[in-house]
Amino acid sequence: MARILSIDYGKKRTGLAVTDPLQIIAGGLVTVATSALFDYLKEYIAKEQVERIIIGEPKQPNGMPSENMGRVTQFVNRWRKAFPDIPIELYDERFTSVLAHKAMLDSGLRKKKRQDKALVDEISATIILQSYLESARRKQ
Repeated sequence: MARILSIDYGKKRTGLAVTDPLQIIAGGLVTVATSALFDYLKEYIAKEQVERIIIGEPKQPNGMPSENMGRVTQFVNRWRKAFPDIPIELYDERFTSVLAHKAMLDSGLRKKKRQDKALVDEISATIILQSYLESARRKQ
């Protein structure tokens, strides 16, 4: 079975998470500079089998698209053109940063580590992916 990869797309940094090959659990992969994201993903899928990509759909609490939605849409369109065989899906990412901070607090990370924005992005991508997996299981 191939992996599912998730993206928490940001203006400067992008967090990535990936499932195990059996698609049971999500784990943080890395945070990369958004400018290097496309090249990083090309290299990653050359080494690992990826079945699909889940990208956080940036919405405001009221459900309206956030200001980052235009950048996400551009990335999604570019991906679909370059890799039509690897589907990319949008998945609601509201409150993932809040949940990431809570997870960091609950795990006992020190303040300096909790301020690491790259770690927050990676944890957010993991939360997006785990939520997607749970939602897919409920639908079955």
